[in-house]
Amino acid sequence: MVRRVVIEDTIILKVPVRPMRTSRPIEWIEEKGPKCLPARAIAGATLSGPSSIDFVLRDRRRIRAKLDDDCPALDFYSGFYLQANEDELICAKREMIRSRIGGSCRIARFRRLEPQAKR
Repeated sequence: MVRRVVIEDTIILKVPVRPMRTSRPIEWIEEKGPKCLPARAIAGATLSGPSSIDFVLRDRRRIRAKLDDDCPALDFYSGFYLQANEDELICAKREMIRSRIGGSCRIARFRRLEPQAKR
């Protein structure tokens, strides 16, 4: 469960990371994504690679956050933090994902994920 904390008018989200389930063989197809996500829409996240994190939204959609190329490989397995602006949006090229061990990476872009059954 995503936890929301407000400290001195700053909204901080603590996002748990769950392992990807392999109950059905699904391939995620990337399509053009939004520029921003409402912070309240984020329900959790899964790791999808060394430079991307998949956000699971409350309505069960998935959005992939692609991280900047110069981002070091960080340990997001224990969760991470997002800090939303006053508009309560998480936006590409603006927000940073911060690991619990102190590193951070900027979100370069979002990609919408569509499920497709593997053959």
